[in-house]
Amino acid sequence: MTSTNPTPENPVPEISSNLTRRLVIGGVATGGLIAGGLVSWLKNTPSASNLQQLQKLWSSTYQHPNGDDVDWSRFQGKPLIINFWATDCPGCIKEMPQLADAYNKYKKQGIQIIAISMFYDPPSQVLNFIKKNEIPFPVVIDADNKIAQRFENIRLTPTSVLINQKGQIIDQIVGEIDFDNLEKLLSKNL
Repeated sequence: MTSTNPTPENPVPEISSNLTRRLVIGGVATGGLIAGGLVSWLKNTPSASNLQQLQKLWSSTYQHPNGDDVDWSRFQGKPLIINFWATDCPGCIKEMPQLADAYNKYKKQGIQIIAISMFYDPPSQVLNFIKKNEIPFPVVIDADNKIAQRFENIRLTPTSVLINQKGQIIDQIVGEIDFDNLEKLLSKNL
């Protein structure tokens, strides 16, 4: 181990040793693992606020673009994917057929999917899209933006929120869904 004494030109002693480097790298790596674990734990642990918001959601009714009411209580106690999307969002349009496939694959196991069209999406465009693409799960329009606000004011599409049977948010995906990862997550949580 080499070390130099501090000088006015070099006020910090220089330490160069393999042990010091390993300790620093190990400390950084350990800190990263701890931080990653904490983020994962926090992400998978619903806050009291999230649970309250979900309770309000379960007791709500929203409107399908065709005018029918969608009662959210029918989703309570079931694994649920809530997909926030818009008809002008290329990623949303791209992932919608895969969401339909996932729904058809897992619906016998109780999985539910509901697509939430953003408040700025014209209802006629939403209705045309779901008819043209034969979307097999419910779609509602968040006309007053209250659903997005209940999920920390979602603004980016697509964003998907995964809720387990206990009503806990187990994941939130901003951007297109990686369906291989979704399959693993569903297999583990169904």
